[in-house]
Amino acid sequence: MSKAVREAVGPEFDIMIETHAMLNYSVAVKMAQRLSELNITWYEEPAGPESADTLRAMRERIPSNVSICVGERHYTRHGIRPLLEKHVCDILMPDITRCGGPSEMKRMATMMEAYNVLLAPHNPNGPLSTLASAHVCASVPNFFRQEFMFTDVPWRDEIISHPIADMVSNGHLRLSERPGLGVDLVEAEMEKHPGVLQPRPGFYV
Repeated sequence: MSKAVREAVGPEFDIMIETHAMLNYSVAVKMAQRLSELNITWYEEPAGPESADTLRAMRERIPSNVSICVGERHYTRHGIRPLLEKHVCDILMPDITRCGGPSEMKRMATMMEAYNVLLAPHNPNGPLSTLASAHVCASVPNFFRQEFMFTDVPWRDEIISHPIADMVSNGHLRLSERPGLGVDLVEAEMEKHPGVLQPRPGFYV
């Protein structure tokens, strides 16, 4: 499948492989070995956040040209310290809604820079999270990629005063010079979308 994707999109297109730590050790390593021929951008979460030692063992068996990306479930600079000291990853992807906010993500990025690890924030979230993450990315030298969504709900840009869609050009998000995050919340629109009120089956069910 991955080989067919690479052949379809060509050599210049970024391919990120997500496992969400759902593979056992042996399968995760074997998959990485096969992917090493396809020039992938990163191999995401071959192991979960529970043990940096497991990731260290994987890093020793996974080809060096396969970049390991982890971090969406690691919290604060203290949580990523073992990953950096054991040199288990090439890219870290803290989530600004979980890791401690913009100031903590900035501290994490500074630590990462000392270990030559790139920042690629995890962000399948709303527009404020996107903008907060982007402001951190713009302030550090080791920024690599910023995840953001456009198609989760049709009203995503209606709850902010300046649509993110208007800030994007050729795949780049251009931050404004307005104060703060550059937008205000439109509370009347937010009240129309109170969120999920009843439990429903999701990704993990």
